[in-house]
Amino acid sequence: MKILHNFLTMGGYAAYVWPAYAVTLLILMGNTIGALRNNRKILKKLKQQLLVEKRQ
Repeated sequence: MKILHNFLTMGGYAAYVWPAYAVTLLILMGNTIGALRNNRKILKKLKQQLLVEKRQ
């Protein structure tokens, strides 16, 4: 149990380490969500262009 406590307190630097992990995780999640949204948007535009080209 003491090992877990020592890990979570990060040797007294937990107030700095855990928020840094949280910010990093939020940025990574934001980048992933942004990339997925952009991918869907591009695929939608390409499908529309393909339909327009097929009609011509």
